Amino acid sequence: DPERLDAAQDDATLIAIRDQERAGLDIVSDGEQRRESYSNRFATALDGVDLDNPGKTPNRTGGFTIVPRVVGPIRRRHPVEVRDVEFLRANTDRKIKMTVPGPFTMAQQCEDHHYRDEAALALDYAAAVNAEIKDLFAAGADVVQLDEPWMQARPEQAKAYGLAALDRALKGVVGTTAIHLCFGYAQMVKSKPSGYSFLPELEQSPAQQISIEAAQPKLDLAVLRELPSKAIILGVIDLSDAAVETPELVAERIRRALPHVSAARIVIAPDCGMKYLPRDVAFGKMQAMVRGAAIVRHELTGQRVAPS
Repeated sequence: DPERLDAAQDDATLIAIRDQERAGLDIVSDGEQRRESYSNRFATALDGVDLDNPGKTPNRTGGFTIVPRVVGPIRRRHPVEVRDVEFLRANTDRKIKMTVPGPFTMAQQCEDHHYRDEAALALDYAAAVNAEIKDLFAAGADVVQLDEPWMQARPEQAKAYGLAALDRALKGVVGTTAIHLCFGYAQMVKSKPSGYSFLPELEQSPAQQISIEAAQPKLDLAVLRELPSKAIILGVIDLSDAAVETPELVAERIRRALPHVSAARIVIAPDCGMKYLPRDVAFGKMQAMVRGAAIVRHELTGQRVAPS
């Protein structure tokens, strides 16, 4: 029942926070323990969606995904993740980050029976996201990230109206914002290209940070030269491999970016979410990430950081 579910999710969130702290992360999340998917929890909380009769859309693996069915104007009726960020802020003294699904991706992950116009649909999703982001910063978030994996999956549509949707989503927002692009969960997508079909375009977006996966796809990091004004959240943890990376391997993955972007503009992160990994593997990978970053930091600055 809902009361027990809320308590269980709070307990799981505390575990996620403590694991991140123990691993040595500087910026922690709530582990997204309350979300059945990275997008549906937000998307199904909006007006304009028929919750009793969901739709379906093609997914990246050739099958179909159950998605919200849009039957009216998309509107945000209330905050969705504000309690989440308040809970996170109350339970850690480190910087905190919250994620919200991006408007372009939500427009791709629905069955539209109302707008019949993807751009108009994305702009209304963007207005809802904009209100949510402002509330998340007001509640204590240090960084808010928009997850936009479908910009990579459908680059032509992204080039047509993706930046306009991001502009609307971030209009008037004060605070550090990021956009995350990936090729899909490693559990589902085993073979990934070595380059993005939509990435340099984000140099024109209002977000300060761009988050990419680079470890599993062995990304050609020369593309980072196309984002000269952005901080890069660099994915250095391969989530398709249950083996925990050594700190030395993580350090080598970080070094590959340095010819193309200054160290001051790099934030170290996993490729994407650790949703499908066992807890002990996820913890080990986080710890390796921290220790690998410490190796490179010492090489660059002489600052020695004791391992967590």
